[in-house]
Amino acid sequence: MKKKIRWKYTLLAALIGLGILYYLISLFYYEQAEDLYDFPVPFTAKLIKEDEHGISYYWSRASEENGIPFSYEMVLKSNGWEKVKREGASVLYRKGSHEIDLTSTTNHLYIIKIK
Repeated sequence: MKKKIRWKYTLLAALIGLGILYYLISLFYYEQAEDLYDFPVPFTAKLIKEDEHGISYYWSRASEENGIPFSYEMVLKSNGWEKVKREGASVLYRKGSHEIDLTSTTNHLYIIKIK
């Protein structure tokens, strides 16, 4: 009986530990873009174009059908960015008085400053 309980607690602790490890590792794959109100941007994203409104990146993990990966959503949430609304491939995020429009298409991220 005690072995079954010990086994369950060991499994639960391992799952929680793996979850925390995954979360911490995913935080290190993103940097904050000062030009975009410190909005997190993947380190592996390659800059395509930058103008006064926003930045366009090539990122192989971006998808129009599936949006951004779950780990990116976690990083945005942990940095205080709240998902406001979604229209197709475009998602509006808000943090305080700042708003960012993140559009994810196949292999491309478009990050646009709204206000």
